[in-house]
Formats: sequence, C-alpha cells, structure tokens
Amino acid sequence: MLFIKCLNGFSVTQYFFLWSLVGFITVKGDEVEIPAKVHGTDKPSSESQLDLREVVFVIQSQRNSFHVRQAEKLRKDLLLQTQTLQESPPVILLLHTLSDNEGDWSILPLLPRLSSQFGKNSSWIMFLEEDTRVKLQKLHEVLKKFDRRKEWFLGKPLHDEESTIIHHYAFSENPTAFEYPDFSAGWALSIPLVNRLASKIEDEPLKSDFTIDLKHEVALYIWEDGKGPRLTGVPELCTLAEHNKRAQSCATTVSSHSPLCGEPVKIENIFVAVKTCKKFHSDRVPVVKKTWGKQASLLEYYSDYADPSIPTINLGVPNTERGHCGKTFAILRRFLSSHVPKTDWLLIVDDDTLISLPRLQALLSCYESSEPLCLGERYGYGLGQGGYSYITGGGGMLFSREAVVQLLSSGCNCYSNDAPDDMVLGMCLNSLRVPVTHSPLFHQARPEDYARDFLSHQIPISFHKHWNIDPIAVFNKWLKNDKHTEELQKNTKEEL
Repeated sequence: MLFIKCLNGFSVTQYFFLWSLVGFITVKGDEVEIPAKVHGTDKPSSESQLDLREVVFVIQSQRNSFHVRQAEKLRKDLLLQTQTLQESPPVILLLHTLSDNEGDWSILPLLPRLSSQFGKNSSWIMFLEEDTRVKLQKLHEVLKKFDRRKEWFLGKPLHDEESTIIHHYAFSENPTAFEYPDFSAGWALSIPLVNRLASKIEDEPLKSDFTIDLKHEVALYIWEDGKGPRLTGVPELCTLAEHNKRAQSCATTVSSHSPLCGEPVKIENIFVAVKTCKKFHSDRVPVVKKTWGKQASLLEYYSDYADPSIPTINLGVPNTERGHCGKTFAILRRFLSSHVPKTDWLLIVDDDTLISLPRLQALLSCYESSEPLCLGERYGYGLGQGGYSYITGGGGMLFSREAVVQLLSSGCNCYSNDAPDDMVLGMCLNSLRVPVTHSPLFHQARPEDYARDFLSHQIPISFHKHWNIDPIAVFNKWLKNDKHTEELQKNTKEEL
C-alpha cells in the first residue's frame, strides 16, 4: 500500500488537484500564474534564481580624469555593497578602458565584444552612467522578475512630446508612441538579446552615420522597425536624487543634478567668444546682451563686419552660410595671442546660444585647466567604422588653454572656411588622441526638442536656437541664475 506524505502544506487531495492543473498553469516572466481558485506556494522557480555574478555592469565612463574618478567611485560603491550582502562580486567594467576604439561610447560597436566574453556565462548587461547610484539588493530583486532566457530591453522610458530634429523627426505622426531609455537611471539588456544583436552587427556592419542622441538611436536599432523588442519600462529605475524621500522604492537614483567640486572658476578666468555676422547684429546680439552676456567679464563678438556700436571684431574671415571653420580657428589663434587677456578657459558659442555662465563656472570646478579638455555635448560620426567624436558647436564648446595649444601646434587646420568647425575640431582632437568630454548639461537644440522627463532631473547649462521661441523667456525659465547656483556654492561639494 502506497503512503504519500503531505507536501508543502498541501493535503493529499490538494496535491493531486494541483497536479491535474499542470496543463493550465502558465508562465509569465519568471512568475508562475495559477488559476484564481488555486493557490500555490511563494517559492520561486529555478529560472528566477539569479546570482549577482551573472550581472555584468558596464559604467559608461570617459577618459578625462574627473570622469575616471567618478566612475571609480561608483565601482567601489558597487563592490562595497556586494561585500555587505556577502555575495561574490560581479564583473564591473569601465567603458573607457575596454579598448582604444573611439566608437565604444556609442555602445553598439561594443556588443560583439560583450557577447564574446559574457554571452555564455552571464544573464544581464547592466549599463550605468557615472552619476547613477545603485541599491544593489533592490536591483537584484528587479532583475529576478524577468525571464533571463528571453530578450529584454529594460529602462526608464522617455518619449518625445513632438517630433524633433535631434531624432530626425522620427514618428512625426505620433511622437509619443516610441519610448527610449533615460541612461541616467541605468538600463539593461538580457544576454539573449545581446547575443542576437552581436550576431547582427557582425553580419551587417553598422552604417557610417551620425550619432546625435545615443539613447534614442540605440532604442531604434534594438526595435528594428518592430522586429525586435521595445523598451520595457521598469518603475524601480529612477532619476530622483539619491536622498529624495520618494526614492525609497528605487533600485537606481542619480547622485547629483549639477556637480560642484570646489570653488567655482572665477568668471575673469573664462574668455567668451561669440560668433556672429552682420545680418544678425540687430536681432541675435541684443538677446545675448539682455540675457547671459551680462554675466561675462571677458567677451568679444566676432563678425564679418566691424560694428563699433556693439562692438564686433572682424577677424578677416568672410562670412559663410555654414561651417564657420575659418572663423573658429581665427578665434583659437586670437585666444593665444597678446590681443586678449590670458585666461585658462575659452568658451566659443553661436549668437543664438543661450547659456548660464554661473552654472558653467560651477561645473568647471571639477576639471583641471592644465589638462587638454574640450567639453560640451558630444556627437559622433562614423563611430561604427572607427570614426570620431566632436563637441557640437551650438550648445557651446569649452576649451582649456592646453587643448588650444595642442590643437594649434599640431598644424591641424580647416580644409575650407565653410567646413563644419565642430567636426574639423573633432577630427583634429582624434588625431591628437585628445578625447572630447561629454556633458549632458549642454544642449544643441531648444528645450522643447528634449523629452520633458529628461530635462526634469537636470540643471541645464545651455540651449541653442531661437526658432519659434521667445529666447529671453526661455533663458529666464531655464538658465537664469537662481537660488540653486547660490546654494551649490554655499552648501555642496562633490566628494571625489
């Protein structure tokens, strides 16, 4: 006679009843769904048993010394949390150390390497920005909810309110329909998805094209016109400040909306060059003077026409409809000449750039003027095929004196006066192996060209273009010096 003990608290009758329902039990993610009238145990399936060693963290670091320190700070924090949890440490990679390939920061060229190294013994690749902060235990719990055997693209979703030039007017009929991740919150790819994308990249090399808004372009590539997965929004991936009370349920937060590493750089140590031309003397230049121009100590306007009422300086370079490379290199030469006071920093902007100089002063406290630095919003060209990065000019290009010295002493120059100055500078810096340094606080476009949630956790430094906006109103709303900058100077210092 066969004797059967009760199992997991079920009677014999209940046990056989559950067994009879096996054909009706479904799996969704890693959660077993049982018909409403049947109650199972809380014991997770074996597929949900995720070891932290199966998660590979990639910190999207940069080569500049400040950013290296920020990335190392995050890496050490992750390792410390691992020790506290008494877990074996996961793999933590600093992106800038993986290879000499300039295109690595655009992520897609990096996927074949990640697949080759981790495609067989890992479950997730988790990407973090330097300022992302992680609650490791909560993140572990979040990732366990998803079936790692499937293709997943996880993140905090952003969407456009209207079609925008920085996304090439994609989804113009319904811009809100397509979601892409806010990198500040961290984002994750399951290994099955990484492996498939890596195979695709190896079979079909990436196009030689522009990289403008990486997070949107990565999402488009993964989605593949509906053939691949869309972004799955994860509420626990957050962009709240790490000490915000509302962040208690978050697995990720951000460390700072605006870094300050010491005393702000003195305004007298920043030389500002505004590129303009005669046809904009009467409409764009007055906007500069009414807004941020009043914040500058050393500022000159460079034009094709010397107008003493402004005043503007004619550098002897004729105006061009596009590019302005000749004018920009003339400004670089003037910066090192005896015609202007000697300063550590050079800021070159367009006459329709809107910028906060006090916020720039605070940001520059994190950088060494003795290092070659070119800082702003980073774009890329041909990164899938090697290519180069550059700082897009409209949001403002910030140079250390050492960077200008190296640029001009290299002999690098424009191939024509109307060549795109920012791209030529990018090629020159690439040949010198001087990395361009990205800050998301600089913006090539108008506020309405960016996702609302993306700007909500920023203290922006610049925007660009007067098209269809009131530039003075935009400056007053987004960039005017406010209590935030004063409080930064008084109360906060970024611990490095």
